[in-house]
Amino acid sequence: MKEAITLKQLKTAVGTEIGCSEWRVVSQEMINQFADATDDHQFIHTDPERAEKETPFGGTIAHGFLTISLLSTLAYEALPMIEGATMGINYGFDKVRFMAPVKSGKRVRAHFKLVDADIRPSGRVLNNYEVTLEIEGSLKPALVANWLTIAVLEHPPEME
Repeated sequence: MKEAITLKQLKTAVGTEIGCSEWRVVSQEMINQFADATDDHQFIHTDPERAEKETPFGGTIAHGFLTISLLSTLAYEALPMIEGATMGINYGFDKVRFMAPVKSGKRVRAHFKLVDADIRPSGRVLNNYEVTLEIEGSLKPALVANWLTIAVLEHPPEME
């Protein structure tokens, strides 16, 4: 995670890429663990030999929901904390599109563009990010999404 930024700096960052994560390998072990956690053992995810023979992917691919689940940890390492925030909450997604499959063993990273930062008198900041999950060596991203998060401030801001 980056250094903390002020609310003023956050507002200034609207419209810009505010963070980019490190590369992360999506391993077969990770895919298998996700399959176990979600009880989704479709062969395209968990059977490398069959997936190589019977799919156009040339092997297994990550679950779409696994790729979106990685955004939390990628955001933690890429995005600056807001000064005075005590926690961050996942508020949801306005739009998610899975653009390309992530093959087992490929690396991904997330780019976060801050679309809006709504600073509320309640002491909550609603952030809207345009997120692109890039696949190393691929022209198409794994996914694009509009992700909403809430930062809870220790003290409500003084509103102008």
